[in-house]
Amino acid sequence: MAKIFQMCFFFLAVLGTNSCSQEEVDEQVVLPINLEVTITELENGTVKVNFSAEKANFFRVSFGTCNGSAALVSGNETTHRYNEVGEYTITVQAHATEADFIKKEEKIKITEQFLGIGFPDSGAESPLEYAGYTLSWQDEFNAATLSSDWVFEIGDGCPGICGWGNNELQYYRRENTELKDGYLVITAKQETIGGKNYTSSRLKTQGKQVFQYGRIDIRAALPKGQGIWPAFWMLGESITDIGWPACGEIDIMEMIGGASSGRDDTVHGTLHWDSNGTYAYKGGMKTLSGGTKLADSFHVYSIIWEENKITWLLDNEVFHEQDISPTSMDEFREPFFLLINMAVGGNWPGSPDGSTVFPQKMAVDYVRVFEKN
Repeated sequence: MAKIFQMCFFFLAVLGTNSCSQEEVDEQVVLPINLEVTITELENGTVKVNFSAEKANFFRVSFGTCNGSAALVSGNETTHRYNEVGEYTITVQAHATEADFIKKEEKIKITEQFLGIGFPDSGAESPLEYAGYTLSWQDEFNAATLSSDWVFEIGDGCPGICGWGNNELQYYRRENTELKDGYLVITAKQETIGGKNYTSSRLKTQGKQVFQYGRIDIRAALPKGQGIWPAFWMLGESITDIGWPACGEIDIMEMIGGASSGRDDTVHGTLHWDSNGTYAYKGGMKTLSGGTKLADSFHVYSIIWEENKITWLLDNEVFHEQDISPTSMDEFREPFFLLINMAVGGNWPGSPDGSTVFPQKMAVDYVRVFEKN
């Protein structure tokens, strides 16, 4: 009997020893401390999260999306690109073990403007009057339907000028234009129609309104992104008779999208013409300072067109002038019609890439034409 008691005592002693050992192991788990999280907004819905903590063995991060469980992260930073407007909670977990961690939550609001698909709420304006000029034609886009002064060009330019002469990637549709909140809105979409992977719109006043000399103001909020190519421009009314470039082309504003300097931040103004049987072009440009993009604000894009020169302005500041007095530039002393479009891809901007957000939208607040008294 005594032997049995001794054995039971030995068993309980061993069990007690094991129990104490487990408690000691539990007590050895040391949680991380001083978790710091910094969130930086980049471009096109992309955010970067930097984090650090003392005594952390690894980190997990969740970006608050529907399928966004906390994912293991290597190092002390990670990025994520949001595709939808909303308010999200970013959670950073600093782990000692898989089950033992501390966490910190930060909220972030994703807007249309941050995604690259919204419009700014401020920017430059222009007057309804200029000394020595009379307002002769305008479209403020405040009606419920588009004015009959505009007609649409549909398709991909084939069979006459496939890719619209520039190897562009979009198929133009009427459906990509709408009047909304006092703006003419053109939307470029990533969708397959007519054998093309993108759609957009192109409008013109050909056969409806033509202009010769004067000042033209166009207030607009531009899109942005690699491969996006918005333009406000003019073609000679004679294009149906003598073709391009003999008819002449006046580019009031062009922008080729992209992150590097000279793209999203730069406006171009250019002339194209037939110089005694040879294609010719000349132009100028203006780049905004401090990394500002044209899409960040509404701007007014203008030309002052006289018999001997054309002047380009951004927000009423001159950035280029071109002498058109030579006889070889006679096409610029003839009537022209207006065009507004947003192309996708092409020889100049190149194709969209993984950084390009779709849809992209361009809002035109007004077009105003002034004739000299």
